[in-house]
Amino acid sequence: MNHAIISGFLTAIVLIVPIGAQNAFVLKLGLLRQHVLPIALLCALMDAVLILLGVSFAGATFAKYTWALSLIKYVGVAFLVFYGTKAFYAAYKHAQPAAESPLAQNITLKSAVLSCLGFTLLNPHVYLDTFLLIGGISVQYQQFQYDYAFGALSASFVWFLALGFGARFLSPLFAKSSTWVALECLIGGLMYLIAWHIWHLDPSAL
Repeated sequence: MNHAIISGFLTAIVLIVPIGAQNAFVLKLGLLRQHVLPIALLCALMDAVLILLGVSFAGATFAKYTWALSLIKYVGVAFLVFYGTKAFYAAYKHAQPAAESPLAQNITLKSAVLSCLGFTLLNPHVYLDTFLLIGGISVQYQQFQYDYAFGALSASFVWFLALGFGARFLSPLFAKSSTWVALECLIGGLMYLIAWHIWHLDPSAL
């Protein structure tokens, strides 16, 4: 059970952490110190719903077909390797000279909520990460599927709250491109590690 929770947490973290539209928006609100708690909780709750739906759907569908278990294993590994490679490429891009405008604007709560819903629900990768990939991998943990889901959705709450409230303290660091390079390299390494773990995972031994 503990193994399933930890694996779910780590898998979700490496899928959530890469900076995309959703994370960038939460980071921006954190730097502005505006609506951090409601938006961070909204992002995490939407992830939690999709993760639970994915686990429930996968458990009812893939568990009946051995070929589906093998397929989701290989797709999951390929997906993680792709994202890991993408993270290392992002690190390379961050290492190049770049200039960004400072963040200085006032955002209403209504605007923040609508933007958050758009960044989350209109992003196909959200469904791939939470519903398909995490839900599919959870099948390999059989009776501990929901422990895996608990670990995954816990990662979402931890990440978005840490990102939103931690941004104000990290703003001096993230003014340096070297910080982004280090972060993306860490993400890439963790994705490869999880892919290696899934590749060697034997469902029959769980």
